[in-house]
Amino acid sequence: MKCVILAGGSGTRLWPYSRNSFPKQFMHFGDGESLLQKTVKRFYPSIAPGNIVVVTNQDYYHLVKNQLSTIDPLSEIHILVEPEKKNTAPAICLALKYLQDVLEVKNHETILISSSDHIIAPEKTFLAAVSKGEEIAQRGHHVIFGIRPNKPETGYGYIQSKETKEEGVCQVEQFVEKPDYEKARSYLLSGDYLWNSGIFLFQMETFLKDIAAFCPEITSLSTGSFKEMVSRFSEMPDISIDCALMEQTKNTMVIPLDVSWSDVGSWDSVYELLGKDSHQNVKVGNILDIDTKNCLIMGDKRLISTIGVEDLLVIETEDAIFIGKKGESQRVKSLVEELKKRNAREPFEHLTTHRPWGHFTVLEEGKRYKIKRIVVDPNQRLSLQMHYHRSEHWVVVKGTAKVTIGEKQQLIHENESVYVPKSQVHRLENPGKVPIELIEVQVGEYVGEDDIVRFDDIYGRVASAII
Repeated sequence: MKCVILAGGSGTRLWPYSRNSFPKQFMHFGDGESLLQKTVKRFYPSIAPGNIVVVTNQDYYHLVKNQLSTIDPLSEIHILVEPEKKNTAPAICLALKYLQDVLEVKNHETILISSSDHIIAPEKTFLAAVSKGEEIAQRGHHVIFGIRPNKPETGYGYIQSKETKEEGVCQVEQFVEKPDYEKARSYLLSGDYLWNSGIFLFQMETFLKDIAAFCPEITSLSTGSFKEMVSRFSEMPDISIDCALMEQTKNTMVIPLDVSWSDVGSWDSVYELLGKDSHQNVKVGNILDIDTKNCLIMGDKRLISTIGVEDLLVIETEDAIFIGKKGESQRVKSLVEELKKRNAREPFEHLTTHRPWGHFTVLEEGKRYKIKRIVVDPNQRLSLQMHYHRSEHWVVVKGTAKVTIGEKQQLIHENESVYVPKSQVHRLENPGKVPIELIEVQVGEYVGEDDIVRFDDIYGRVASAII
């Protein structure tokens, strides 16, 4: 069995934590292990790292690579970069072409498709169901995993199922979009409906035959070699796998799962997942609460204090605070859309931005200046570059930096500084074994991140990219 994990989404329902530049699959909730890392490790008992393909896009490639390197130091997991974002159906077909063409996987192989941002427990129960699903897929069926609902949830899609003669396996009658509360309640009471986990399994030849029947446009663009498909990928329709195939075929079986499952798609679901105190509060960060009940309070750096409140969601980051009523968190998406209409920065970027060499945080910005805290990981280097509109002053706070300015190279130690003139070619490196930390002060008529000309870069980024 091969496993394809989809990690290219840029969800906004967990704003202000999850943003376009750092979506929820890369987040963790107090234990230091991201949802992506949990997903990959979930399959390790059954699937070797070399049989796992993580599909993402160029924006997240280095985030995926860095997070996977902590759990797979040998780099056996395959990372496949989509040429552009085109929804789940083209992403899955691209992964299958990669498996066929590059990894030489045969058409009789079974393929498991999983999102990268779900929580499942107990995992042994889930993996046992995957093993059962593999047997069914080898008979020529698509298999999807459905979660037995325990409440009338309006944030999930549903599967109407019908029992078969085979124990623990049902026939899919229809897929149902996210319902209103009354419909969700009736689904729960009927016992015939399951939450759609979005995790499914098939034999490759079955999938390819059915996608050709129900979405021939994708198949016509998938002919030829993997490289040829990549070259035509921009022509692919923007369509989900549910719309392209799963909702149309009558060849799908569902395995009901009695597990704790969440797509961590809202702050209400985060509240349900995390441990609570005696007043049913979830508190992460520096929190002081008095007469506070049934609240989710998550802080970043500041003290958050509350008195006499109930049923609130309070989420604080470096540059934004979200306060909402419990039960209303599905509306965060509407809030983010309104921010986008105002051309706000906050839906897209954090003050802390991750790069393949480390990360930087904008501490302050004003007219003609910007101040950053930069952290460069061991044995990493920024690109050889120059700026037309700004000069830079670097002060090393921790570690030893190797600095190139023009033809000159020098080592800058803690509490030492160096000045980089405007239009001067330069590079910053970390030759040591511990991260270096420095403060950068930019001064000039323009301090935007796109004021850069790149001459050399070990990460293969194009000249127009930002550092």
